[in-house]
Amino acid sequence: MSDFRAERLRAARAKIAVLETDGRPDAGTLPFGDPRIDGCLPGGGLPLGRWHEVCGEGLEVETAAAPAAFTALLVAPLARRGEVVWVLRRDDLWAPGLVGLGFPPERLIQVCARDEAEALSVMEDALATVGVAAVVGEVEAADLTAGRRLQLACEKQRATGFLIRRRPYGGTARREATGSAAATRWRVASAPSEPPAAAFGLGDPRFRVALERCRGGRTGAWLMQADGAYSQEMTDVAHPLRLVAELGDRQLAPAQPLRLAG
Repeated sequence: MSDFRAERLRAARAKIAVLETDGRPDAGTLPFGDPRIDGCLPGGGLPLGRWHEVCGEGLEVETAAAPAAFTALLVAPLARRGEVVWVLRRDDLWAPGLVGLGFPPERLIQVCARDEAEALSVMEDALATVGVAAVVGEVEAADLTAGRRLQLACEKQRATGFLIRRRPYGGTARREATGSAAATRWRVASAPSEPPAAAFGLGDPRFRVALERCRGGRTGAWLMQADGAYSQEMTDVAHPLRLVAELGDRQLAPAQPLRLAG
């Protein structure tokens, strides 16, 4: 390809990007600070100005404890830029627990919605509000239409959305949509913590995290831990989540022959 044609192609791509963002600058990314994670994400970090989906496993689909904690850690750096609106279906968000994860409580606005439709509507309104940096919503599912509406709302003020998929207690799972407008989809489960060296008690929370879908990036799986230093507002800590180990398919150890007692 000649230099002239390459330059024309770059110019055309730039015009398309401007049209897609309504002429506004890109919202940027939020790096985790570890190339093993950032290398899987487009632009080297979590895309901002988009919405992201967080799911749980097993009973976490109903309680959403681990997904909520993981989401709070993702949102904590954004909370220092503006307000965070958390849209609930059940009034069970424990604010003191968020403080322990390094989330500034003075930035939190809680809204309890009556049903799925109202929760999605509140999320749209909050994302399009000046001064809101991020919106978290607990919703059972979002189809393509709802997802596109959330994305349009994100683009108005460059806010970032997080949708925690949470099923009502004892409810029947709804049929999942065949596609999604989310920029990323994360599946989160609790993992055993590591006690502090030469001390008793529990260590910082750990999560088994799988990046199942990523637009413009690639998937991955990791063991991640909340950085206790971040909750103490130490300026040298870039992100409240740090990588402990990469997870992948591992072959099982060969079976040992059984020995019968004589």
